[in-house]
Amino acid sequence: MNLYADLLFTGRRIYTADPTYPWCEAVAVRGNRILAVGQTTELAELRGPQTEVIALGDRLLLPGFTESHIHLIELALRAGQVNATAAPSAAAVAARVAERVVSRPAGGWIRGGGWDANLWAVGERPHRALLDAVTGNVPVALDSKDLHSVWLNSAALRHVGIRTATPDVHGGVIERDAHGEPTGVLRDNAINLIRATLPQPDLAETTTAVRAAIPALWRSGLSAIHNASDTLDGLALRTCQALRGTGDLGLRVLQQMPAGNLSHARTLGLRSGLGDPWLRIGGIKIFADGALGSRTALMLEPYEGEPDNRGVATTAAEELLAQALDASAAGLSLTIHAIGDRANRDVLDVLAEVRRREIADCRLRIADCPGQQPNPKSEIRNPKSVLRHRIEHVQCIHPDDLPRLAQLGVIASVQPIHATSDMALVDCHWGSLRARSAYPFRSLLASGARLIFGSDGPVEPHAPLIGIHAAVTRRRSDGTPGPEGWQGQERVTVAEAVDAYTCWPAYAAGEESYRGRIRPGYVADLAVLSQDIFTIDPMAILETRVEITVVDGKIRWSG
Repeated sequence: MNLYADLLFTGRRIYTADPTYPWCEAVAVRGNRILAVGQTTELAELRGPQTEVIALGDRLLLPGFTESHIHLIELALRAGQVNATAAPSAAAVAARVAERVVSRPAGGWIRGGGWDANLWAVGERPHRALLDAVTGNVPVALDSKDLHSVWLNSAALRHVGIRTATPDVHGGVIERDAHGEPTGVLRDNAINLIRATLPQPDLAETTTAVRAAIPALWRSGLSAIHNASDTLDGLALRTCQALRGTGDLGLRVLQQMPAGNLSHARTLGLRSGLGDPWLRIGGIKIFADGALGSRTALMLEPYEGEPDNRGVATTAAEELLAQALDASAAGLSLTIHAIGDRANRDVLDVLAEVRRREIADCRLRIADCPGQQPNPKSEIRNPKSVLRHRIEHVQCIHPDDLPRLAQLGVIASVQPIHATSDMALVDCHWGSLRARSAYPFRSLLASGARLIFGSDGPVEPHAPLIGIHAAVTRRRSDGTPGPEGWQGQERVTVAEAVDAYTCWPAYAAGEESYRGRIRPGYVADLAVLSQDIFTIDPMAILETRVEITVVDGKIRWSG
C-alpha cells in the first residue's frame, strides 16, 4: 500500500534545525507527522491524488516556533481591559481609563495594564490623584508594562485597606510621597496586598478569552508556548485543560506552576513532563527579584544615581534554596525569575547546590546498577539524570558568573526584544559598565549555555520574527542605535536565533524526541515565511510575514 503524503512542501530553502541534515528541498507530511525530508526528486513518489502540494518558491519553511515565556491568561484578558501600552504620559493613561468608566459593569473594578513611566517626561510618575480625577469611587488597578508594579486609585487603596501606617512587606515596596502617603503604586511583593481582593475572572471567562487569542498566536507562526504564570487555584492550567478537552487548544502548552503550589504538587505526585503532547506540566516558578523598569531588579551595586537602591530580593535566599531543593526532590524542574546580577548570582548558587545533590543521588542510583560508571559531565547533560532547570530573563549577569549556566546545565530563557526595548533604561539605571554584561546572548552561547527565546507577552509583542530581528541586529525597528547595534558584540546568527525559537525550547520541555525539528517521525509543526530571513538584510526580517502555520499536521493559519 502506498503511503502518500497529505501535505507536500517543495522549495529551494527549507531549514530543518536538524544538525544532521540542516537544509532540504522538500518535506512530506502524513497525518500529524513528518513522513519524509529530502530533495524534491526523492519525495516525488509520495505525491498522491489527494496530496496538497505547497510550492514554496522563494519562501522559507521552518519548524513551528515556540514562545518560551508568555503570560497566556494576562495576554488574553488584556484585549478586554484598558490598554495603556505606549501611553506617552500619566495623563494619557488617565484619559484611557476615563473612557472605560462609562462602560464598566455596575460595581465592577476597572482593570488594565501596559503603562511605562520610563516613556514619560523626566520626573513624571503615576499617582492615585490622576486616576481619582476621572474615576471617583470606582476602584482601578493598572499593571505596569513589566508586570512588577500596580497603579491604584484612592478607591482601590481604601478597598484593600492600604493606609499611611501600612508597613512595607519583604521583597516589595509601597511607594510613598514626601509626606509618607501611599502614591497608589505597589511594587513586587507589595502587590500581594491586593491580590486576594481583586476580582478574579472565572474559568468561563478565561476559556473564552484564550480561545479568541489563539489565532493571533498562529499568525505569529507559533505552534507551542511555555506559559510562565498561573494562579494558586491553577486557573491557567484549568483553562488549557478545558480547551484541550473540547479540542480547541490548538497550541502545545508547557504550563509552569507557582511556588505557592509546591507542597500541593508534591502531595499529588506531579512531576515535570506529566501530560501529553498538547499540555504538559513544566516546573515550579520562583521569583528571585523584581524588574529593571521598576528598578527592583536585585543588583550587586546600587542603581545609577540611587546609592540606597540595589533592588529587592522577592524571595529570601534561604527560602529560595529550600523551595528549590524540595522541587528537585519531587521531580519538578525549576523556572526561576532573575534579572539583576545579584539575583542571578544567588540563583546560580542555589542551583549549584541543587545540582550537587541531584548528581549525588544519580551516583547512588548508578551504584545500584552493576556495569554503569558515573560520569559527572554527562550526568549534567543527561535528562534522565538531572532536571532541566532554567533561569528566566538573565538580563544582567556578572562576568564571573556567566560561565556557570553551562557548567550547571542551566537553560537561559531570555527575551531578545527586551534588549532593544530596554537599552536606554540599562544605560540610565545600570550604567555603561554593567551594560556590557546585559542581555549577553553571544557570551552565553560561547560559554556553552543553551538559549531559548520568548517575548514575556503581553510585556512585549509575542512575534518570534520581532525577537529574531532583535537578537540578530540589537537594533530597534527605526535602526537605532546604528549598524553595530546596542552592545553589538552580543549579536547572534539567524540560525542560532531560529534554533532558540524551535529545537532548544523543545529540549527545555523534554520534548526533543518528537518536536522542534523537521525530521521524519516528528510532529508536523511548521511555519512558512514570506522570505528567506537567512539571506536578506537582517533589518528586513521585520518586513517578513508568516504566511502559513501548521500545527499537528493541520494548516491553522494561511494568509
